[in-house]
Amino acid sequence: MKQVNDLFDPPPDRWGLRGDPWVWQAMRDHLTGTYLPPTLGECEAMLYAAFNRIVGVDLATELEPMVFRREFAHGGMSSGQIHLDTWRAELLPLLVDRARTKI
Repeated sequence: MKQVNDLFDPPPDRWGLRGDPWVWQAMRDHLTGTYLPPTLGECEAMLYAAFNRIVGVDLATELEPMVFRREFAHGGMSSGQIHLDTWRAELLPLLVDRARTKI
């Protein structure tokens, strides 16, 4: 069986803000050792739930385009800023697309 953390390789070529790569890595670490669920819907739900746990934001209800999280601040002007719009439009859909090819 394939593991969810396999979906995170390679990382995307571009990010929204400086906190995004740190969230990507935190999600990968959080899901390491977890097997891909049998359906794409379950996998998508797992990815969104992991994001919500790690960032503390529900993408379905949060209206702000970005949030700050100190734990993802590692230097730079937008350090610690997570671009929720990029996660909604690009990063989580990328992971779901990768899952589609593995399930």
